Amino acid sequence: MLQKNIGTEKAWQKIKHYCAYQERSHAETRDKLYGFGLYKPEVETLLSQLIEENYLNEERYAIAFAGGHFRMKQWGRVKIKYELQQKRVSAYCVKKAIATIDDADYLAALQKLAKAKLANLKSEKNIFVKKTKLRNYLMEKGFEGNLIMEVVNGM
Repeated sequence: MLQKNIGTEKAWQKIKHYCAYQERSHAETRDKLYGFGLYKPEVETLLSQLIEENYLNEERYAIAFAGGHFRMKQWGRVKIKYELQQKRVSAYCVKKAIATIDDADYLAALQKLAKAKLANLKSEKNIFVKKTKLRNYLMEKGFEGNLIMEVVNGM
């Protein structure tokens, strides 16, 4: 349901608060502005104002998203990249965000997840089934296939 146009001034106050609360992507913010019932010229004007005043920065958003989801949810680079693409973040920003994840921390997280999952699979007797389940779990978390194979074969 489209909301009645709330006016540019009121929308400006609301969207500033919305962007100051946490990092937002351009697409999220644009959708929110359209949700206020604004028209395309008003939306584009407010978006450029937000960018100029540094309330909105897609690169900063992508880096915060990648770091947060890696640390908190233990997501791999593949899943983070996919999610950022779903949020319509530019390829440049996605690449930059993925590059900020430290390789040593990344491998340590992968090892930790693999060990924890292996401990959960203690009851599984068949080694092939166990390795398949471990591989699938790590793939779901968004880690690269070659790294998963190294870790699984090393255990």
